[in-house]
Amino acid sequence: MAIITLTTDFGQKDPSTGAVKGAILSELESATIVDISHQISPFHITEAAYIIKNAYNSFPKGTIHIIGVDSEITPENKHIALELDGHYFICANNGIMSLIASEIKPEKVVEINIHDAVETNFPVLDIFVKVACHIARGGTLEVIGKTIPQIKQLKEFEPFVNQEQNQLVGHVMYIDNYGNVVTNISRKLFEAIGKGRKFNISARSVNFSKIFESYSDAINFSIPKEKREEEGKKLAIFNASDYIELAIYKSNPRTVGSAATLFGLKLMDSVTIKFT
Repeated sequence: MAIITLTTDFGQKDPSTGAVKGAILSELESATIVDISHQISPFHITEAAYIIKNAYNSFPKGTIHIIGVDSEITPENKHIALELDGHYFICANNGIMSLIASEIKPEKVVEINIHDAVETNFPVLDIFVKVACHIARGGTLEVIGKTIPQIKQLKEFEPFVNQEQNQLVGHVMYIDNYGNVVTNISRKLFEAIGKGRKFNISARSVNFSKIFESYSDAINFSIPKEKREEEGKKLAIFNASDYIELAIYKSNPRTVGSAATLFGLKLMDSVTIKFT
């Protein structure tokens, strides 16, 4: 039984998501459809990449992942299907896969070429669904596309390290449901550049000189609750995906605010680490 996941910037109000699911089931009644997210910020491929990269590997090998973000076909935005880490991905060749596959090389990549046979102004519905169902039936990638040597790379979204190796500049790539701010600076890169040195993380008006392993590590549970610094405590952690995250302990964006609102940070804002 095929598993097909959906990640889009369609939201929940419009009929797009339902139409795509209906098209999949019309072609492949036995398919299992799983929503990863439909709340991606419009056209924001770095946000989508972060979510997919940290979700896809929880699915069984052979799962097919449809990515409907910035998917309109243009001369500079062709459609691709690829095999990566035992999974299949169908998306636009807009650089998103270079972010997902930053540490793993795809086994096979094809540029989809069935567009002439399918009239469409909604490629996720009409093209991506047909490709996904073809793969789910055991079809090969070569049938629906021509092999290409590589995918589009987005080097400008990688963190910058200065020549002296004492400054690392990244950016905000994701803001989660709690308003916590996830940077594109990984633990691996931080430790490789930092080499155990003292550091200061700065983002707009906030600064951090310590990174915790979890939110609760920032709280001193040995003192009485009424004397602890809990609500509103600012902290930096290595999150579950091993990226540096700036947060506020037990924040609530709908009431007391969050790291994003209180720090004044939004997607793509700079985060700088200086080592001494």
